Formats: sequence, structure tokens, C-alpha cells
Amino acid sequence: MMIYGLNTCAVCQKARKALEADGRDVNFRDVRADPLSEAELAELIAEFGDRLVDRTSNDYRGLNDWLKNSEAEAQISAQPKVMARPVIRDQEKLYLGWDEAVQRALLPV
Repeated sequence: MMIYGLNTCAVCQKARKALEADGRDVNFRDVRADPLSEAELAELIAEFGDRLVDRTSNDYRGLNDWLKNSEAEAQISAQPKVMARPVIRDQEKLYLGWDEAVQRALLPV
């Protein structure tokens, strides 16, 4: 299982701890330190579309107008911190966030 996020993201840390506590083998990738490739980013955008960009973040608000009006791929490539997180890959299935629905899908009741 792979989690894409930021080392400093509290939600990413919660997801990682919960999955590891469940006995899952979790790899974590900080998208700031190890940015997504074009192919990886294209796959995530195909799955989640514009939801992949967190438009409520201060980092998004700090983007210039040109980037705010650009595609999600350009926004995340320029500023990886605007990516909504965590993105969790469980084999071939992708999940965005760590809400109740994602927790129900990944953790036993």
C-alpha cells in the first residue's frame, strides 16, 4: 500500500498510523521531497479530476492568477502542497482523503 502526501500533514500521519496499526505494509511518499512523475500525476487526475487540488489551502490561495486558472496538473507540478491528501493506493484501487468512507473501505469494522 502506498500513501502519497506530506510528512507534515496531520491527516496523512493519522491515515498511516491507522493502517499500520491494522497490520498493513504501508509505504509513504512525500510529494514535496519526491514529486509525482507526469504519468503518476496523469493517473491521479484521471481518477479524481479537479478534486485532486485542495482549493481551500493557503498554498492554493498563494498561487498566481495564471496558475489558479491552469489545469490541476500544472498547479500540482508547480506547488505539490496544493494536492489534496492523502492519496492512498491499495493495489489497483485509489482513494482520496481519510474520511469515514475511505476508512470503512480500508479498515475492518
